[in-house]
Amino acid sequence: MTKEIKKIGIVAYYWPPAGGPGVQRWLYFCKYLTKLGFEVHVFLPKTPHYPMQDRSLLNEVDADIKIHKTAFFEPYGFARLFGKKRVKSISSGIIPEKKPSAIAKLLLTIRGNFFIPDARKYWRKPGGRQIAAVHKEEKLDLIITTGPPHSVHLLGKDIQDQLGIPWIADFRDPWTSIGYHQKLGLCSWAAKKHKQLEKEILDAASALVVTSFATAKEFQRITQTPIQLITNGFEPKPIPEQSIDDKFSLVHIGSLLSARNPKILWEVLVELLEEVNGFIEDLQLEFVGIIGEEIQEDIARFGLESYTRYTGYLSHEEVLRKQRQSRLLLLLEIDAEITRGIIPGKLFEYMDSGRPILALGPQKWDVAKILNNKEATYCLWQKDKQGIKAQLLHWYKCYKQNINTKQQYAVETYTRNAISKQLVQFITSKPWE
Repeated sequence: MTKEIKKIGIVAYYWPPAGGPGVQRWLYFCKYLTKLGFEVHVFLPKTPHYPMQDRSLLNEVDADIKIHKTAFFEPYGFARLFGKKRVKSISSGIIPEKKPSAIAKLLLTIRGNFFIPDARKYWRKPGGRQIAAVHKEEKLDLIITTGPPHSVHLLGKDIQDQLGIPWIADFRDPWTSIGYHQKLGLCSWAAKKHKQLEKEILDAASALVVTSFATAKEFQRITQTPIQLITNGFEPKPIPEQSIDDKFSLVHIGSLLSARNPKILWEVLVELLEEVNGFIEDLQLEFVGIIGEEIQEDIARFGLESYTRYTGYLSHEEVLRKQRQSRLLLLLEIDAEITRGIIPGKLFEYMDSGRPILALGPQKWDVAKILNNKEATYCLWQKDKQGIKAQLLHWYKCYKQNINTKQQYAVETYTRNAISKQLVQFITSKPWE
């Protein structure tokens, strides 16, 4: 009879006060694992470098979670000598805009070729020693690593090799197939090393968890290791009823970098401004979060700057209110085959807000599989200019006629509670045995 899993060690680089959906995924998994009767130990770096912070998430950390922190060498500390802004961008996975400076190119080259798989790899040994020490006292039954950074998976492999503990690798994003990986200026030997390490991790893990249909298919072609798809989700919040914007507001939440620049949307908006009576008085674009320089330049070039508001980073609570106030929420992705498997975590909060969603991305995007048949009409191919224009015109007419556009999305299966139960079912089934 195999041992029952009761004590779980989670290895995560990002944790409150870090901001972003990657933080929330395991923050809430840990919270619900604890509520479901598991003893949860979270292993974190002691002095991490977090490009974005949201201190309100500290209030969501369950008091029963046992947290262990380890000091380690963080190379981004030295890299700040080259400029705080550049380091903040590169450390958060943001590739410099269209014409990176010589220093930015140098930092990217160093990051891609000398810090393999990433600059957090120096946490591997001290983190491993601490997990081993805790295991000696607590007798952990399972280790779960969540990346990126993918160096945490190397740590998980070390623990499995040394202590014989089953280990699950959770991939919030793909490794070598993610868009920015191709922009790191990798030498042939560095690219080969990344592929080698990826293959080693996929084969060595007891099981794998991924967040998209496309990533599951990609990994199934590479490895025989059991794979479970568990998407991101959302935590229902008791947000008071919000007043809808007076303007016809199109709101994007989160980072919007130049690679996602939806030029076809700007073209459509310009045409509507010229063709539709009243549109010029009613339109409002709003961006909450980091916006790429090229996107801002294009908005100005298309003559949309006077209709645009750059709000900057908001706390999670403020974001939830903003979503409910918007007339229309924008979900934008690069029109490329490698982005079909990207399901942004904000999609589920968008759905929970009940507001209409205009999702523009690649053909056969996994997002269309999340939205049901009715809402799938909102998930349009980036090049479908007439479809985009028709949908915007439909919503604008509803706005002018004061027609209620509140949506009923099928969100119940994507609550943090529901996806945590999926995780528990996968863990307790022990597919590695």
